[in-house]
Amino acid sequence: MAATVVFAVLAALCNALGSVLQRSGARHQPVDDSMSVRLLWRLAHDPAWLGGIVSMLGGFAFQVAALSTGPISLVQPILVAELGFTLLLAALVFGARLHARERTAVAGMIAGIVILLVSLDPGGGSTRGVSGPTWVVGCVVTLAVIGGLVFVANRYRYAHRAAYLGIASGAFFGFLAVLVAGVTGAFPGGLTGVLAAWQTYAVIAAGPTGFLLLQLTLRAGSLVASQPGLTLANPVVGIAWGVAVFGENVRGGGWVVAQLAGFALVGACTVLLARAPSLHGAAGAYEETDGIARASTSGPDSPTDPDEPGEPGERSQPNQ
Repeated sequence: MAATVVFAVLAALCNALGSVLQRSGARHQPVDDSMSVRLLWRLAHDPAWLGGIVSMLGGFAFQVAALSTGPISLVQPILVAELGFTLLLAALVFGARLHARERTAVAGMIAGIVILLVSLDPGGGSTRGVSGPTWVVGCVVTLAVIGGLVFVANRYRYAHRAAYLGIASGAFFGFLAVLVAGVTGAFPGGLTGVLAAWQTYAVIAAGPTGFLLLQLTLRAGSLVASQPGLTLANPVVGIAWGVAVFGENVRGGGWVVAQLAGFALVGACTVLLARAPSLHGAAGAYEETDGIARASTSGPDSPTDPDEPGEPGERSQPNQ
């Protein structure tokens, strides 16, 4: 189990670095540009964006290693640490200063993860015993939820759009982890077993889809809007599949109270971090440009500010 935890933590760190570097590269592109081959070509010439891709590939490799050595209900909650890593790395890359409240929230998030893992104590389960119809039902339900989130996101702009896409992206990557778990279940059969598993080809198809969805998320608005959903939806999907489909065992009885407390602490710290003053420029983002916060050059009503969520309490309106 120790190896599983180490691999999962490294996966979270690589994913966080990838998110920050890709955001750094994407912010230099015109915000009104739609996702296209031309845009991807321009991004591919940005060293920061390419570094983000390499980092995320490393994160995927570590996640595969974690899923091959432990249950998905253990691996995916650890990935929540990605948000704390993202904030710390963003402070370094974008020059934002972390306040005591943010540092406390990161520590609280780590404590929440520990409480959640200890109270769950996940174990057992196997992907090899899952029937074909069960896989089909689980995949259809999961993809339907993700599709619904993308549909709702397309009715909004800026912060709300980024938030919905963040949840959709997080859920999709949680689903991708489920497919990867199916592939690792075929490892005992060697290369022949892996090539014979349908999940192998599903991962190949789902990988680029998740990549494009993540790019849409990063370009929809600031990390402060998208990262909480992107981070939290992933383990929720993983735990749901692990317990309901793979038959993994988690503690019940009074431990459920501790599980809810751990998840509530993680959620509260996520909200606290998302509202941290050091993360909010005029655009509600982390970054500062050339050492000068965007707030100094853009008014709160500026129509050119792509990430502006509006004044506190203001609701985003659906596109007409």
